[in-house]
Order: sequence, then structure tokens, then C-alpha cells
Amino acid sequence: MLAKALAALDVLSGGGLTAAVGPGSSGRDYALAGIPYEERWKRFDEAVEILRHLLRGEPAPSDRRFYTVGETLEPLPTQRGGIPIWIGSWGSEAGMRRVARLADGWLASAYDTTPELFASARSRLEEQLHAQGRDATTVPNALGTMWTWVTDTEEEGERALESVLAPLLGREPDDLRDRVCVGPPDHCAELLSAYAAAGCARVYLWPLGDEARQLERFAQEVRPALEH
Repeated sequence: MLAKALAALDVLSGGGLTAAVGPGSSGRDYALAGIPYEERWKRFDEAVEILRHLLRGEPAPSDRRFYTVGETLEPLPTQRGGIPIWIGSWGSEAGMRRVARLADGWLASAYDTTPELFASARSRLEEQLHAQGRDATTVPNALGTMWTWVTDTEEEGERALESVLAPLLGREPDDLRDRVCVGPPDHCAELLSAYAAAGCARVYLWPLGDEARQLERFAQEVRPALEH
């Protein structure tokens, strides 16, 4: 079902889809589905291999334990070579091994890392890619869940952290302050510049609200600083 949905989206977008996948981290979700939480990684690995078979034409795994594979997929993806499949990981050793073995790209989570941790994980990924006989320059990366709220003052940013984002994520403001683009334009530009220096190629912004206006503010007040 997931492969069919992704293929349809690729057709509708004219071949513009990238699929980023992960096992999820909520034991309650697995309990609701009647699936043992401790099986999530084995299930995930097999599911990714099957997705690669259906969406990219690679051989189906022969030692399947959890999933069946249909005969054909209709409609087929539009992209030549199939839909790129990225794997989300905050950067653990096991995660980087999995990305190197199964993924076309790596998606990290902004509020679970820092520029320094990202650079370290990227280095581990390059080592794992070389071990797999892959060229590290052909495996792109990006940073997702970059919570964003561009403000006029530091005080406004602090209020957004304390009253909105920290309660939403169940985290302390001190743990988030230097990880997300919540605050004045110079704070956002400094953080994103540090990620660029760490080898991060792309960042996906996630405004806390008032999305159109926040993206406009980012384009007008933050992006010019990054271009210099």
C-alpha cells in the first residue's frame, strides 16, 4: 500500500518525489497496531528492501519474515531509476550503517542533533559508505524538523520556546535553544551557517505557525545573511 501511494505521488508530481522513511519511536503506535515494539527494526529493514524492490526495481529480499510482495506495481514511478528512498536517523552507529546499506540519502532531525553532532555522524556515514563500496559523494543529506519562528527580539523567541515548542516536544527550553531556528534572524543565520559548515546540504524548515508569513520573513531576513 505504501509503495502504491508513493508511486502515485511520483506520477502526480511529474517525477519529483523523494521518500523519507523511518520506523517511528512510539511504542503506543505499535501496540495499537498489535505489533511487538521490539520487532520494529527487523520489520523496518525488510520493509525498506521491499520498497526498493517495488519502487526501484531491485531484487526482492529472499528471506522475508513479515511481508508479502505482490506481482506488479501500478502505476510505476515516473522517475528514471525509481523513487529515491532516504532513511531518517539522528546519527547513531547503527543508523549510519543502515543508511549506508539501504538508503539513497540521509535525513537527520534538527531538534535531536547539533552542528557538531551532525558533522560527527556524517563522518561515520562516510566510513560506512566506504565499507559498503559506495561513493560518499553520491549520497545526499538533509536536516528535517527544523522548527522555525523568526522573531524581532530574543525575548519573543524565549516565549515561543517556553510556551509553545518545549511543551509540544516534552523537552526543556535549554535543550532546544541552540538547535532550532526560534529567535531573531541573526540566531537563525548563525545556526544554519554552522550546519552548512558541518556538511549539511539542505534544511527543511517547519514554522511553528503563520507559515506563509514565517517563510516570507525567513526569505527576507535570514536568507540574505546565509548568501554572504
